[in-house]
Amino acid sequence: MELKKAPPPVSDINVTPMVDVMLVVLIIFMVITPMLSKTVPIDMARARNPVTMADADKEDAVMVAVTRDGKIFLSPGSKQVPAEQLGEKVKDLLTNKPTKLVYLKADARAKYGTVEEAVDYLRTAGVDQLGLLTEQIRDKNTKPDAAPAGPGL
Repeated sequence: MELKKAPPPVSDINVTPMVDVMLVVLIIFMVITPMLSKTVPIDMARARNPVTMADADKEDAVMVAVTRDGKIFLSPGSKQVPAEQLGEKVKDLLTNKPTKLVYLKADARAKYGTVEEAVDYLRTAGVDQLGLLTEQIRDKNTKPDAAPAGPGL
């Protein structure tokens, strides 16, 4: 009796399962990515020498955003809030916090009166410190690591 030989090994790689998995992962990322946006799109005012506020990026930071069309959003949660209710909502968020610090992010084209009204409501809510968030103006000639020149130079 003669023993049967095993078939020779297949040296081709079967990529069909890998392509199926990659397409499913791609579709999942395409669906989830728009949902990850936590902020309101705002074109912030620009400043040459802004102060870095690292605490503004924290999850529990209280942030008020004023859009170009005058809408006011309150984070965490990015919920639209009427201006009249802004003070009480912020007061509720700051009850258990040791510092009464709120960050304000306003669109550069927003009406000054709307931003001023939001600041007034924040002050009546008992906000001690108000951080105004801006974008830094980058000069083409200045290197990012270079120290800024002093006055008169």
